Amino acid sequence: MGRRSDHSRTELRGLLLHEGHRLMAEVGYAQFSGRQVARRAGYTVGTIYNVFGSLEGLLAAINTHTFVLWAEHLKLELDQGGDDRIASLVHGYFAFAQTNPNLWSAIYEHRLPVGASLSEADLQGRGELTHIVEQEVRAALPADTELDVPRYARSLIAAVHGHCSYVISGSFALLDETDPVGSALERVRESLAFHRI
Repeated sequence: MGRRSDHSRTELRGLLLHEGHRLMAEVGYAQFSGRQVARRAGYTVGTIYNVFGSLEGLLAAINTHTFVLWAEHLKLELDQGGDDRIASLVHGYFAFAQTNPNLWSAIYEHRLPVGASLSEADLQGRGELTHIVEQEVRAALPADTELDVPRYARSLIAAVHGHCSYVISGSFALLDETDPVGSALERVRESLAFHRI
């Protein structure tokens, strides 16, 4: 039996998001269950639909929360990483994924239904991570660069992501790559060096 009167709508959203995020971290996207989230929160699965509109809405909110935590992690890496801020970004990217493999993978495993789109709040929450990278990439380039920096930064993210994805999946071990973080950082440095000329 649900505890429908125990929480306000805002509290209920926070509770379901907390339990959903915790479950995703434990079991990953493939084993994720809305019913299990509702059960952990002490409510029925219908409550998820009442609060988030759909299970997709909850999944999007969970992944957005992961993005927010990831951005906070990158900020901490930058604050504590010394002068080599590009290295801090790359190391921070890998460290978050390796510490939170299920949460990190769920971001890329979840697909919105055709025609669906993220809410403005989700887009804003996810955008902070990219904004951090854009700022650091812009600072590493000449002030008069003609590059479309946001587009270029996304391309660098994709390069690092590819390396990181291989690490999380175990594919790099099959390729006998012993330093995937170093390899990703080298590719980023090579690209930045080319555009500094």
